[in-house]
Amino acid sequence: MEKNLEFPDLLRLIDERSTAFRAAVVAAPSLGVQVPTCPGWTLFDLVKHLGGGDRFWAAIVGAGPADAPPAEAAAARAALEVPQEREALSAWLAASTELLLSALREAGPENGCWTWWPASQSPQTSGGVARHRVQETAVHTYDAQLAGGAPKPLPVELAVDGVEEFLFTVCATPSVWPHKPTAFDFHTSEGRSWRLTVDGDGARVTSIPAPTAATGEDSEAAGASVHGTPSELVLYLYDRIQADSLHVDGDAGLLDLLRAWEPEEK
Repeated sequence: MEKNLEFPDLLRLIDERSTAFRAAVVAAPSLGVQVPTCPGWTLFDLVKHLGGGDRFWAAIVGAGPADAPPAEAAAARAALEVPQEREALSAWLAASTELLLSALREAGPENGCWTWWPASQSPQTSGGVARHRVQETAVHTYDAQLAGGAPKPLPVELAVDGVEEFLFTVCATPSVWPHKPTAFDFHTSEGRSWRLTVDGDGARVTSIPAPTAATGEDSEAAGASVHGTPSELVLYLYDRIQADSLHVDGDAGLLDLLRAWEPEEK
Protein backbone atom coordinates (compact mmCIF):
# COMPACT_ATOMS: atom_id res chain seq x y z
CA MET A 1 0.00 0.00 0.00
CA GLU A 2 1.37 3.40 -0.98
CA LYS A 3 2.02 5.83 1.85
CA ASN A 4 0.34 9.21 2.11
CA LEU A 5 2.36 12.40 2.02
CA GLU A 6 4.51 13.15 5.06
CA PHE A 7 4.21 16.44 6.97
CA PRO A 8 7.33 18.04 5.43
CA ASP A 9 5.97 17.20 1.96
CA LEU A 10 2.67 18.88 2.81
CA LEU A 11 4.46 22.07 3.87
CA ARG A 12 6.57 22.00 0.71
CA LEU A 13 3.49 21.59 -1.46
CA ILE A 14 1.62 24.43 0.25
CA ASP A 15 4.59 26.66 -0.53
CA GLU A 16 4.91 25.39 -4.12
CA ARG A 17 1.21 25.78 -4.92
CA SER A 18 1.08 29.23 -3.34
CA THR A 19 4.03 30.24 -5.53
CA ALA A 20 2.21 28.87 -8.59
CA PHE A 21 -0.95 30.71 -7.53
CA ARG A 22 0.93 34.01 -7.30
CA ALA A 23 2.47 33.39 -10.73
CA ALA A 24 -1.02 32.91 -12.17
CA VAL A 25 -2.18 36.15 -10.56
CA VAL A 26 0.77 38.05 -12.02
CA ALA A 27 0.17 36.56 -15.48
CA ALA A 28 -3.59 37.21 -15.58
CA PRO A 29 -4.94 40.06 -17.73
CA SER A 30 -6.25 41.89 -14.66
CA LEU A 31 -7.35 41.37 -11.08
CA GLY A 32 -10.90 42.03 -12.25
CA VAL A 33 -11.07 39.00 -14.56
CA GLN A 34 -13.87 36.57 -13.70
CA VAL A 35 -13.08 33.13 -12.27
CA PRO A 36 -15.28 30.65 -14.21
CA THR A 37 -15.09 27.94 -11.54
CA CYS A 38 -16.01 30.37 -8.72
CA PRO A 39 -19.18 32.04 -10.05
CA GLY A 40 -19.45 35.69 -9.10
CA TRP A 41 -15.83 35.99 -8.04
CA THR A 42 -13.08 38.01 -9.64
CA LEU A 43 -9.43 37.03 -9.41
CA PHE A 44 -9.04 39.67 -6.70
CA ASP A 45 -11.80 37.97 -4.69
CA LEU A 46 -10.01 34.63 -5.07
CA VAL A 47 -6.70 36.06 -3.86
CA LYS A 48 -8.41 37.62 -0.84
CA HIS A 49 -10.10 34.29 -0.07
CA LEU A 50 -6.94 32.20 -0.26
CA GLY A 51 -4.71 34.64 1.63
CA GLY A 52 -7.38 35.25 4.24
CA GLY A 53 -7.75 31.50 4.63
CA ASP A 54 -4.02 31.09 5.21
CA ARG A 55 -4.11 33.70 7.96
CA PHE A 56 -7.26 32.24 9.51
CA TRP A 57 -5.84 28.71 9.67
CA ALA A 58 -2.50 30.00 10.98
CA ALA A 59 -4.38 31.46 13.95
CA ILE A 60 -6.36 28.24 14.45
CA VAL A 61 -3.23 26.06 14.41
CA GLY A 62 -1.46 28.46 16.73
CA ALA A 63 -4.34 28.38 19.24
CA GLY A 64 -4.10 24.60 19.72
CA PRO A 65 -6.99 22.40 20.88
CA ALA A 66 -10.31 24.29 20.95
CA ASP A 67 -14.03 23.86 20.44
CA ALA A 68 -14.25 26.79 18.04
CA PRO A 69 -11.97 29.07 15.99
CA PRO A 70 -10.36 31.90 17.99
CA ALA A 71 -12.82 34.80 18.09
CA GLU A 72 -10.13 37.26 17.06
CA ALA A 73 -9.26 35.14 14.02
CA ALA A 74 -12.89 35.05 12.88
CA ALA A 75 -13.20 38.81 13.41
CA ALA A 76 -9.98 39.49 11.51
CA ARG A 77 -11.16 37.40 8.57
CA ALA A 78 -14.52 39.20 8.47
CA ALA A 79 -12.81 42.61 8.48
CA LEU A 80 -9.98 41.62 6.13
CA GLU A 81 -8.53 44.43 4.03
CA VAL A 82 -5.96 43.67 1.36
CA PRO A 83 -3.87 45.72 -1.09
CA GLN A 84 -5.53 46.66 -4.37
CA GLU A 85 -2.35 46.86 -6.47
CA ARG A 86 -1.14 43.62 -8.00
CA GLU A 87 2.48 43.61 -6.81
CA ALA A 88 1.53 44.54 -3.24
CA LEU A 89 -1.27 41.98 -3.29
CA SER A 90 1.15 39.25 -4.34
CA ALA A 91 3.50 40.22 -1.50
CA TRP A 92 0.58 40.13 0.95
CA LEU A 93 -0.35 36.65 -0.25
CA ALA A 94 3.24 35.42 0.15
CA ALA A 95 3.29 36.78 3.70
CA SER A 96 -0.05 35.09 4.40
CA THR A 97 1.29 31.72 3.29
CA GLU A 98 4.42 32.15 5.40
CA LEU A 99 2.26 32.84 8.46
CA LEU A 100 0.48 29.53 7.88
CA LEU A 101 3.69 27.60 7.25
CA SER A 102 5.36 29.08 10.35
CA ALA A 103 2.37 28.11 12.51
CA LEU A 104 2.39 24.57 11.11
CA ARG A 105 6.16 24.16 11.60
CA GLU A 106 5.93 25.34 15.20
CA ALA A 107 2.94 23.10 15.98
CA GLY A 108 4.17 19.94 14.28
CA PRO A 109 1.81 17.39 12.71
CA GLU A 110 0.20 15.91 15.84
CA ASN A 111 -0.92 19.02 17.72
CA GLY A 112 -4.69 19.23 18.12
CA CYS A 113 -6.73 22.19 16.90
CA TRP A 114 -10.27 23.10 15.90
CA THR A 115 -11.41 21.99 12.45
CA TRP A 116 -14.79 21.97 10.73
CA TRP A 117 -14.56 18.20 10.15
CA PRO A 118 -14.90 16.64 13.65
CA ALA A 119 -17.02 13.69 12.47
CA SER A 120 -14.93 12.83 9.43
CA GLN A 121 -12.07 10.36 8.97
CA SER A 122 -9.51 13.17 8.99
CA PRO A 123 -7.78 14.10 12.26
CA GLN A 124 -8.40 17.37 14.06
CA THR A 125 -4.70 18.19 14.10
CA SER A 126 -2.30 20.62 12.49
CA GLY A 127 -1.29 17.76 10.19
CA GLY A 128 -4.91 17.41 9.10
CA VAL A 129 -5.03 21.16 8.45
CA ALA A 130 -1.83 21.02 6.39
CA ARG A 131 -3.16 18.16 4.30
CA HIS A 132 -6.39 20.03 3.57
CA ARG A 133 -4.68 23.35 2.84
CA VAL A 134 -2.51 21.65 0.21
CA GLN A 135 -5.68 20.75 -1.67
CA GLU A 136 -7.38 24.11 -1.13
CA THR A 137 -4.32 25.91 -2.48
CA ALA A 138 -3.92 23.50 -5.40
CA VAL A 139 -7.53 23.76 -6.53
CA HIS A 140 -7.53 27.55 -6.22
CA THR A 141 -4.31 27.64 -8.22
CA TYR A 142 -6.19 25.81 -10.97
CA ASP A 143 -9.00 28.40 -10.62
CA ALA A 144 -6.54 31.28 -11.01
CA GLN A 145 -4.85 29.65 -13.99
CA LEU A 146 -8.23 29.08 -15.63
CA ALA A 147 -9.15 32.72 -15.09
CA GLY A 148 -5.96 33.65 -16.92
CA GLY A 149 -6.70 31.24 -19.75
CA ALA A 150 -3.93 28.71 -19.02
CA PRO A 151 -5.15 25.99 -16.62
CA LYS A 152 -2.77 23.15 -15.78
CA PRO A 153 -3.41 19.72 -14.22
CA LEU A 154 -2.71 19.41 -10.51
CA PRO A 155 0.70 17.87 -9.76
CA VAL A 156 0.41 14.10 -9.50
CA GLU A 157 1.81 13.60 -5.99
CA LEU A 158 -0.60 16.01 -4.34
CA ALA A 159 -3.57 14.99 -6.48
CA VAL A 160 -3.20 11.30 -5.57
CA ASP A 161 -3.25 12.31 -1.90
CA GLY A 162 -6.03 14.76 -2.63
CA VAL A 163 -8.55 12.14 -3.69
CA GLU A 164 -8.28 10.40 -0.34
CA GLU A 165 -8.12 13.68 1.59
CA PHE A 166 -11.38 14.87 0.02
CA LEU A 167 -13.16 11.57 0.65
CA PHE A 168 -11.89 11.39 4.25
CA THR A 169 -12.63 15.04 5.10
CA VAL A 170 -15.68 16.01 3.07
CA CYS A 171 -17.53 12.74 2.41
CA ALA A 172 -17.02 10.59 5.51
CA THR A 173 -19.83 11.22 8.00
CA PRO A 174 -22.07 9.44 10.53
CA SER A 175 -25.10 11.13 8.97
CA VAL A 176 -27.61 8.66 7.49
CA TRP A 177 -27.53 8.20 3.70
CA PRO A 178 -31.15 8.91 2.69
CA HIS A 179 -31.21 6.53 -0.28
CA LYS A 180 -30.70 2.84 -0.96
CA PRO A 181 -27.30 1.69 0.41
CA THR A 182 -24.59 1.66 -2.23
CA ALA A 183 -20.90 2.30 -2.80
CA PHE A 184 -18.81 4.56 -4.99
CA ASP A 185 -15.37 3.50 -6.21
CA PHE A 186 -12.75 6.03 -7.26
CA HIS A 187 -9.83 4.73 -9.33
CA THR A 188 -6.80 6.83 -10.26
CA SER A 189 -4.66 6.14 -13.29
CA GLU A 190 -1.73 6.02 -10.83
CA GLY A 191 -2.99 2.75 -9.35
CA ARG A 192 -4.68 3.86 -6.14
CA SER A 193 -8.37 3.27 -5.46
CA TRP A 194 -10.90 3.98 -2.73
CA ARG A 195 -14.45 2.90 -1.92
CA LEU A 196 -16.99 5.26 -0.37
CA THR A 197 -19.75 3.16 1.22
CA VAL A 198 -23.01 4.94 2.05
CA ASP A 199 -25.89 3.47 4.09
CA GLY A 200 -27.86 3.90 7.30
CA ASP A 201 -24.63 4.21 9.29
CA GLY A 202 -23.40 7.14 7.20
CA ALA A 203 -20.46 7.29 4.80
CA ARG A 204 -17.03 5.75 5.29
CA VAL A 205 -13.98 5.39 3.10
CA THR A 206 -11.63 2.47 2.64
CA SER A 207 -8.64 1.96 0.41
CA ILE A 208 -9.20 -0.90 -2.06
CA PRO A 209 -7.04 -2.72 -4.61
CA ALA A 210 -7.01 -1.17 -8.05
CA PRO A 211 -8.86 -3.21 -10.68
CA THR A 212 -6.70 -5.19 -13.10
CA ALA A 213 -7.38 -7.00 -16.34
CA ALA A 214 -7.52 -10.21 -14.32
CA THR A 215 -9.79 -9.05 -11.50
CA GLY A 216 -11.92 -6.47 -13.32
CA GLU A 217 -14.53 -4.32 -11.54
CA ASP A 218 -16.38 -5.54 -8.47
CA SER A 219 -19.61 -4.33 -10.02
CA GLU A 220 -21.85 -5.93 -7.38
CA ALA A 221 -20.28 -3.89 -4.58
CA ALA A 222 -20.06 -0.51 -6.30
CA GLY A 223 -23.09 1.29 -7.63
CA ALA A 224 -20.84 3.61 -9.61
CA SER A 225 -17.10 3.57 -10.33
CA VAL A 226 -15.22 6.67 -11.44
CA HIS A 227 -11.92 6.43 -13.31
CA GLY A 228 -9.55 9.29 -14.14
CA THR A 229 -6.18 10.84 -13.59
CA PRO A 230 -5.56 12.01 -10.01
CA SER A 231 -5.96 15.62 -11.13
CA GLU A 232 -9.24 14.90 -12.90
CA LEU A 233 -10.65 13.12 -9.86
CA VAL A 234 -9.74 15.94 -7.46
CA LEU A 235 -11.15 18.57 -9.82
CA TYR A 236 -14.33 16.51 -10.20
CA LEU A 237 -14.72 16.11 -6.45
CA TYR A 238 -14.31 19.88 -6.01
CA ASP A 239 -16.93 20.46 -8.72
CA ARG A 240 -14.44 22.01 -11.15
CA ILE A 241 -15.17 19.51 -13.94
CA GLN A 242 -18.19 17.34 -14.63
CA ALA A 243 -18.54 13.57 -14.53
CA ASP A 244 -18.71 13.42 -18.33
CA SER A 245 -15.01 14.39 -18.32
CA LEU A 246 -14.27 11.05 -16.65
CA HIS A 247 -14.96 7.38 -17.30
CA VAL A 248 -17.89 6.15 -15.20
CA ASP A 249 -19.01 2.53 -14.84
CA GLY A 250 -22.35 1.63 -13.30
CA ASP A 251 -25.18 4.03 -12.49
CA ALA A 252 -23.96 7.56 -13.17
CA GLY A 253 -27.17 8.92 -11.66
CA LEU A 254 -25.94 7.88 -8.24
CA LEU A 255 -23.20 10.48 -8.56
CA ASP A 256 -25.88 13.17 -8.84
CA LEU A 257 -27.39 11.91 -5.56
CA LEU A 258 -23.99 12.03 -3.91
CA ARG A 259 -23.35 15.54 -5.21
CA ALA A 260 -26.74 16.77 -3.94
CA TRP A 261 -26.45 15.12 -0.50
CA GLU A 262 -26.07 17.56 2.40
CA PRO A 263 -25.47 15.42 5.50
CA GLU A 264 -26.75 16.56 8.87
CA GLU A 265 -24.26 15.47 11.53
CA LYS A 266 -25.61 13.43 14.41
